[in-house]
Parts: sequence; C-alpha cells; structure tokens
Amino acid sequence: MKIETLAVHAGHTIDPATGAVSAPIYLSTTFERDVEGTYSRGFMYTRNNNPNREALERGVSLLEGGEAAAAFGSGTAAVMALFQALAPGDHVLAHVDAYYGTSRLLREIFLRWGLEADFIDMSNLEEVKKALRPQTKLAWAETPSNPLLKIVDLAAVAEIVHGAGALCVCDNTWAPVLQRPFELGSDLILHSTTKYFGGHCDVAGGIVVAKKDSEFFQRVRAIQYSGGAVPSPFDCWLILRGMRTLPWRMRAHSENGIKVAEFLAKHRKVERVHYPGLRSHPGYEIAQRQMSIRSTGAQDGLFGGMLSFQVNGGGEAAMSVAAKTKIFTRATSLGGVESLIEHRASIEGPGTTSPENLLRLSIGLENADDLIEDLDQALE
Repeated sequence: MKIETLAVHAGHTIDPATGAVSAPIYLSTTFERDVEGTYSRGFMYTRNNNPNREALERGVSLLEGGEAAAAFGSGTAAVMALFQALAPGDHVLAHVDAYYGTSRLLREIFLRWGLEADFIDMSNLEEVKKALRPQTKLAWAETPSNPLLKIVDLAAVAEIVHGAGALCVCDNTWAPVLQRPFELGSDLILHSTTKYFGGHCDVAGGIVVAKKDSEFFQRVRAIQYSGGAVPSPFDCWLILRGMRTLPWRMRAHSENGIKVAEFLAKHRKVERVHYPGLRSHPGYEIAQRQMSIRSTGAQDGLFGGMLSFQVNGGGEAAMSVAAKTKIFTRATSLGGVESLIEHRASIEGPGTTSPENLLRLSIGLENADDLIEDLDQALE
C-alpha cells in the first residue's frame, strides 16, 4: 500500500461489538481475568497495555515499516527509555545541533548516571568516525536538526556506526513520512508524536519504533511497562486519528515551507535562512535524496514545514520581529495547523547553542501568501 493508504488504515479496525468505524476509547484501567486466572483477551492493566495504545503502536509500526513500537506519554519519555536501555559505561554519539531537551537529558541526568557521550556535528562524517569508541553503543541522529536544520546522511552514518557494532537511532520528529530511516539503515526511530502525528497542538506523546523486535527493544518495552510513562487511551486515540491525514498535511507544510524560505532568503533584513529545500543549503543534495513522499504522482524533494532564520541586528531585532507578527503565534512546539514563531535562545536559556538573532518557524496550513505578508510587515 502507498503511504497515504497506510496512514488512513494502519492500526484501525471495525469495532467487532458494534460495527463502529471510529474505534471506541477504552478508558478502563483494569481488565477482567479468565476464571482460571489468565488474560486470554490480551489486556490486564492499562500501564501494561491498552487497546488504544496497542492500535497506535501497531499503526505507527506499519507506517514506518518496523516490527514493533512502544508509545510513551511524551517525546522526552521516549528518549529517556532509549537511554535507560543502555548500561553505565556505554558511550553515546549525539548530534550537537539537536533538540535541547535531548541534550539536556544526556548532560544533566545520564552523564551523572554513568553513560558517556560525545556531542558532535553528525552532518560531518569524519567527526562521526573519529568519535567512535569501543564502548559506543548508540548513535543519535536528528535530521533535519533543531534548530539549524542540518542534514545528516542517514545511510552513511548507519554504515559507519554499524561497523563499530553500535545502533543507529533517528529522531524523525521533523520529517515523518518524508523520510524513511529504516530504508536508510537506522535501527530505531523516535517521534515526538506531540508534533506532526498529533498535528493540532492538543495532545502530547512519544513513540519508539524498532526495525526489528530485538533484545534492545525489549528492554525499552520493559522500561515502558515498569516506569509507566505511557499515554492515556484518549491521547493514543487522538494521535492515531492525526496520523490519518499526516501524508497530506506534510505535503502542505512542505509546500508552504519552501515558499516562506525563498521569500526570507531574498529579504534585506534577513542575514541567513536555514531550510534544506534551498539550493544554498549545504545539505540540499542529501535532503533531496532522502526526503520525499514516495507515492504515485508525488513530487520528490519535500523538505518539511520547519525552518529558521537569522535577523540582521542581533537578539533584540529578532525579538522585535517575533513581537510584531499577527498570524504567527509566539509559542514553543511545532507541527500544528497554525504557524508558530519562537526565539530559541531565550527558550533554551543558559548554555544554548542557538544564535541570539535566530527565530524558528513552524509553518502551518494557512495560505502561504498570508504568512509571507505577515513576516514582511514584521521585518519592516
């Protein structure tokens, strides 16, 4: 099946009891045992499993082409489970330009816990090779990266780290459907389903998808069950509902994204635009190869709805632009139908690697001309 068809049908079944086309929400926290003490219907306690969570995990696994998935109450909870599945003394390679919450988890919690980590530019393959150690167990790639939209060559990184006996994880939050990390060699995919999967800024979640149902993934599954950082049944239902329109939304986000990026690239008040769909972007050729929706009639090279740009005049000038927008909302997060603008350095705080004059945009589903007009008046 093509990706649009999978998105609509994966994880969805007709309710056998009523014939309902839209699945019911199973709010029960506990489930009846059989008279002999077993659970032949497959459910015992909602922290362990739930029909809505099972449907979500099955649906996202099918969409990504994996064998198994574990859903969590947030993207950060999913990240934590992956790191917790490692052992003290294990070494992690992490992208220096990645979601600051992931970097913060590593630095403030897991380094003290006993993991070792190197933060490198994973778009530079020589840095990846040099940073490998005998104890390297996991390489954390994020592409496009947050917030500078650096592009990691997933196939090349996977080949390098597999040669060292390590696993390759791809944070695919910014490019669901557009990228197929398993086809490029990744072993695990992470999504903050709060973002594009939910798609409406009204539900939090995260998920880890495994290419193979391996021993490592079973450790992630055990952490999910034991730790209990799971999404509610309603959250699972909302995320699976959002997935049904995901390919079409990603196409529209991408079409708006390139129009806004091209406008900003020509604006005299803009110092630099970070968007892999621009031919001036250093990762353009790699992005062109590994980002697209592969279906009948779909164009190659869809680069997503996230971009960032640097304003002439420094941090105060950037904050002034954000303050003057009328359609863009000043808010964190991304992936919703509404467009958001954010000054990343002030959000991330001390230790941020984001330039002070950088604004990050989540391009929504409004008319691109309106978004461009809004940014133009704010910049002027």
